Amino acid sequence: MAASTSFNLGYWFAPENRSETIAGLCFVLPVVVGFAVFVAGPMIATFVMSFFYYDLLSPPEFAGLGNFAWALEDDRLAQVLKNTGFFAVFAVLGNVGLGVVLAVLLNRNLPAALRYVYRAAYFFPSLVGLIFVAVIWQFLFQRDIGIINYYLNKVGIGSVSWLSSPDMALYSVIILDVWKNVGFAMLIAMAGLQSISNEYYDAAKIDGAGALRTFWSVTIPLLSPTIFFLLTYTTIGAFKVFESIVVLTNGGPGDASRSMVMYIYETGFKSLEMGYASAISLILLAIIVALTAIQFILAKYWTFYE
Repeated sequence: MAASTSFNLGYWFAPENRSETIAGLCFVLPVVVGFAVFVAGPMIATFVMSFFYYDLLSPPEFAGLGNFAWALEDDRLAQVLKNTGFFAVFAVLGNVGLGVVLAVLLNRNLPAALRYVYRAAYFFPSLVGLIFVAVIWQFLFQRDIGIINYYLNKVGIGSVSWLSSPDMALYSVIILDVWKNVGFAMLIAMAGLQSISNEYYDAAKIDGAGALRTFWSVTIPLLSPTIFFLLTYTTIGAFKVFESIVVLTNGGPGDASRSMVMYIYETGFKSLEMGYASAISLILLAIIVALTAIQFILAKYWTFYE
């Protein structure tokens, strides 16, 4: 009887249960208020403002689809969208691919103490604040005093203008992102590997499969749900990249490394084009939702469950 009362509205609104209802609402209220103020409210405001010309200084002027038409003609938006897509492709491949490889290597029969040391070493960057990491890498990437160019000169490659070259700035951000987040991908992949039964590997060994064949025919298929999660999670995160670019390159040189989120921020809070910034935000949301939906649709063709 007690279990069924949780779903009985009459029970919760009965006068004799009023104190219990009030106590429950008090526990739920902070979450509801926080969601309304910091999530639902801004989302609704963004949607509404996308249909207005609004600069924070004068009354909003209804624009209809004017902001979205503006976006179609905005060459800078096309450039930052290209930058964001390029970053997302290489950041996702780097994080997921390298994370899976590291997980497979660390999941082998290493001494327990050594395995824990390696796990902690690779995962530690994920725990460090992104701004702090970006500042450190900014020094590492310096052309004249950076340690990366120091070793490149030692091997005869020569100095690279990591942060000031339009061709290299975005690669610098990708390197930082992979170094920062590959530990998380590795940890998730290791959890997936440890959930795979040894019976599959024993069967592959009996069939005469080598290490590479076992990896492609046993490990990857059984790890595919975990890989799918990592692909989806890192793709969403890659399209929201902001802090590392601001600290490392500030979007430069020119617009060579500027991302969509950074462009939205500058459009809204520096140019005060809040309506247009809101429209770009909705475009970014639509892109993320579309890519996520495509990943879910395609997942049924390559993910396998035990």
